[in-house]
Amino acid sequence: MKQALPDAAESTLCHWRVKQLLEKLEKQPNDKVLDLNNCSLNATDIEELIAIIPLMPDLEEIDFSWNHFIGGALQPLTLQFSHTQKLKVLRLNNCGLTAKDITFLGEALEVIPYLEILDLSWNNNIGGSLSILTQKIPKGYNLKTLKVTDCSLTMEDGKSLAQLLNRIQSLEELDLSINKNVGHSLKSITQELKYVPGLKVLNLHMCGLKQDGFQCLDHAFQYLLGLKKLDVSCNKEIAGGFQNSAAHLACLSDLEALDLHQCRIMEEDMAVLTQIIPLLSSLQELDLSSNKSVGISSDNLLSRFRFLPKLKSVLLSNCSLQQKSFASLAEAALHLPELKILDLSWNKCVGGNLKLILKALNLEAELQELRLSSCSLVDKDLACLALVIQDGPLSKLQKLDLSYNHHISDQGWATFYQGIVALEQLSELDVSLRPTSHCDCGEWFGKLLAALPKLLGLSELDLQGWVLSRRQQKQLESFNWDHERNVRFDF
Repeated sequence: MKQALPDAAESTLCHWRVKQLLEKLEKQPNDKVLDLNNCSLNATDIEELIAIIPLMPDLEEIDFSWNHFIGGALQPLTLQFSHTQKLKVLRLNNCGLTAKDITFLGEALEVIPYLEILDLSWNNNIGGSLSILTQKIPKGYNLKTLKVTDCSLTMEDGKSLAQLLNRIQSLEELDLSINKNVGHSLKSITQELKYVPGLKVLNLHMCGLKQDGFQCLDHAFQYLLGLKKLDVSCNKEIAGGFQNSAAHLACLSDLEALDLHQCRIMEEDMAVLTQIIPLLSSLQELDLSSNKSVGISSDNLLSRFRFLPKLKSVLLSNCSLQQKSFASLAEAALHLPELKILDLSWNKCVGGNLKLILKALNLEAELQELRLSSCSLVDKDLACLALVIQDGPLSKLQKLDLSYNHHISDQGWATFYQGIVALEQLSELDVSLRPTSHCDCGEWFGKLLAALPKLLGLSELDLQGWVLSRRQQKQLESFNWDHERNVRFDF
């Protein structure tokens, strides 16, 4: 008869088996976290996992994401979850899960009562089967985060989610993004949102929302006064519906992030948003990109940013900014002491007028990211940028995008590279041209080479579209070796 090991010896053996598998997968052992994200798990690995999970009773987090072999093989793993009753986080992103896997997962939830975060995103084959899972979640379950991004959810899945909401009143984050059919059941979902008053994050990006669904969502806002992040971006059919569907949006006084990019906002919508957005006193992040009415609206929302002093991120890419709206933005920038990210890309009016925004930047602000791609910048814009860099207001800048600005001469680039050395924290610089441009590098290339050793934080330099001679390519390729650096050059 096999003699039982003493407790200490058995514990050592268990620890060794766990350590052996994790080292094989190039992961560090951790009693509370089993992170096997993107480990290319195979059948043998899964067999070993089945053996070691019972040896890890203190596990609080499991991440099997981006392992396609998990799909169709989840049952034996879920059977081991009875040994991990302290589990709080389960991530199964992009695992190729099937309807059968969802069935087994639903049964496993009964033995992991303290689960707080469940992420099933990027599993396209579970659409139409979500109710199998949601029906297994009992009333009062302590789930706080549910993510099902891009899972091909159907209208019936949306209805099953709605029925779940009044049973898990602890929910704080709900992510249904990139499920285009969810919009058909949004009325059912929004009617049940009143049962999750603690909801802080609601992501409905690209969910096929229409005006009537957005109106129902607005009605739910009166119950979600603690909401901090709202994303309804890429729902083009809500255009024109703000006038009748945004009455309660202004009630969200705790809202910190609002994403409305690519919603085809119309001029009549802008009139409403101009009244509502300045009332969102806690707003820190605002994305209005790819809404051309933002720049041409007679009701100037941008001038009222002055009432949002907590703004840290303002994204206005491709908003058809006009001279008047750009000037209004520049004036408002004086009142934004916490601004960290500013994106003005694809607004041609910036060209020749960059000084308006640069001179208006609040001296207390510590801008970290400035995007000016395809802004028709000219030499005087880069000269002004170089001067402002030397004066100090951009000393904290980490990312600078000047790509697709083909009106700048060799002298303009040379002036810029002479002044850029003051950006000690710059990590990413993009000066690419359009792929069709194929311009030779001028005398500015020598100025760039002289500046590179002084940009100690630089890790990435994009030069796509520029034609480098063989000598110039070798100079960049030898830079890292000569200066003991690790800059990624993309040319």
